[in-house]
Amino acid sequence: MNLADFKYYFTIGWHHIMSLDALDHLYFIAVLSVIYQFRHWRQIFVLVTAFTIGHAITLFLGGMDIIRVEDRFVEFAIPCTIVFSALMNFRKQTSNQTTNKIQYALALFFGLIHGLGYANTIRFMISKDQSMVWSLFAFNVGLEIGQIFVVLLVLILGVMAVFSKLFNTREWMLSFSSLLLGLAIKLTIERYPF
Repeated sequence: MNLADFKYYFTIGWHHIMSLDALDHLYFIAVLSVIYQFRHWRQIFVLVTAFTIGHAITLFLGGMDIIRVEDRFVEFAIPCTIVFSALMNFRKQTSNQTTNKIQYALALFFGLIHGLGYANTIRFMISKDQSMVWSLFAFNVGLEIGQIFVVLLVLILGVMAVFSKLFNTREWMLSFSSLLLGLAIKLTIERYPF
């Protein structure tokens, strides 16, 4: 893969998370990261990377036409992952709790679901003379960097909210999770597949 191709797929990955058409992806990364503070950077990096790995697996399988799932079911399942994750945030007593293996496994599993949402698009995007593996690698690097940018924004918003005395840390976590829960429920209702 030449540099121009890498840049092309990297940019697509970046826009996949940063686009207003990808609000569900933004909501999911935000709901994952709102329970953390800057000092938890290792935990959140592993969590977001687990999500990216799951996303990459189904992108590859879908791009290779190994699996196909009807779009309406995937588009419904994606906001359901946000609803579930937001509800999980309400179980956190403080932002000092460590991430457990179940959270990493869920991030990976939810990444599989989110990856299915873009698999059909990626199948038609990668030309026959390009390597699926390298194209997806560039795409996922762009996606991961975009996700880290979103995480940083959420962490900065949390610091600003607490520093300004609008919220304490727990109130910020619950308020932002509630907002994302409401937005995700709206998406879930709009995308109900039956």
